[in-house]
Parts: sequence; C-alpha cells; structure tokens
Amino acid sequence: MQVVFDRQELSKLLGIYGRGVAMGVWRDYAIDMHRTQAVFSIFQRSSERPEFRLIKQPELARKQGQYSLVNQSGVILKRGSELANVLRLLERKLLKVVDE
Repeated sequence: MQVVFDRQELSKLLGIYGRGVAMGVWRDYAIDMHRTQAVFSIFQRSSERPEFRLIKQPELARKQGQYSLVNQSGVILKRGSELANVLRLLERKLLKVVDE
C-alpha cells in the first residue's frame, strides 16, 4: 500500500505553494508516492533540484513526527507530528522574501 497525502494535507500544501507562485518565488511542484513515504517537492525552476521537500513518513509518527521539511542540500529543517507546525517555516521564508 502506498503512502499518500489526504485532501486536507494537499489543501495546506497547495495553499502555501500557491502563495509562493503568486510572489514569483516558486514555479513548479511534484508529488511522489512510495510504499514508505509521500513527498511534495517545491521547485524554483523545473529543471533544478527541489528547493524544499515535505516528506510524510507515517512510520515515524510516534518517534520524531511523520512530517519533515528538507532543504535542497538534504538537511532536515523541521520535523513534527502536525503539518501546520512544519509548514510555518515555509511561511516565514515567504515573509522574508516579501520584506526584502
């Protein structure tokens, strides 16, 4: 069985992605679903590596949290059980772009 994002998770992910597109920061996204994880990748340009990847791994739900936000270098920026808490970091990054 595959790990997938449910409707509420996709709504939150696409909401923040849409704001980034409207601001001209992001241009493309991809969703990959595997047996152990689902990945939502955000790209500045479609030909590059993703700038951010949100990974959902249900097997880590009781340990470190099932969601993790990973940057382009592969560094885990934030982990947690609640998607909204993990996405706050992306929202802050978008606010920094507005302030510049």
